Amino acid sequence: MIASLTGRLAFKAPTHLILDVHGVGYEAYIPLSTYYGLPNLSDNISLSVHTHVREDAIQLFGFLTSQEKDAFVLLTSVSGVGPKLALSVLSALPVPDLVAAIESGDVEKLTTVPGIGHKSASRLVLELKDKVGTLQPGLAPVSDLPREGQDAVFDDALSALVNLGYRPQDAKEALKHVKKSNTESIVLKDMIRESLKELARG
Repeated sequence: MIASLTGRLAFKAPTHLILDVHGVGYEAYIPLSTYYGLPNLSDNISLSVHTHVREDAIQLFGFLTSQEKDAFVLLTSVSGVGPKLALSVLSALPVPDLVAAIESGDVEKLTTVPGIGHKSASRLVLELKDKVGTLQPGLAPVSDLPREGQDAVFDDALSALVNLGYRPQDAKEALKHVKKSNTESIVLKDMIRESLKELARG
């Protein structure tokens, strides 16, 4: 099993990346929390990796911190929570927020994640309440440098929201509202975070 990879960042998108390790390109699916912290293309990075083996495929899931990986593994241990849904949870809720929501039994907070209904949220609380205490949220820095051009930020944010399960039209409306409310330039992670709040309000 592949547990970690270090190499050159050859490609990155809100949902996945390709890491060039001595000429071999490894594709890994990632949460938005990891995407936020990725360096520029061609820079070297180290990823904590979870290898998911299915009958028809072997998939890699990459994380910038071991805490994200541990949270991912915990989430997928819950009945009905697969890797894709676990990534959605980590994309919508930073590990500290996830831990706080589960420990406090905040079902409403968990249902803001696309794909998580009241029943699934209740199951997460029930099955993980005594386990999430093992997660020690990391302090990995997240880049706050604005992207070149707000159009690029808008497009990246739209892609991220659609990949989280929101309808393109709903995502666009939320992004437009956030953009209109911020006269100053806004970095990608803040735009996505504010848009998620808008979408949660309905």
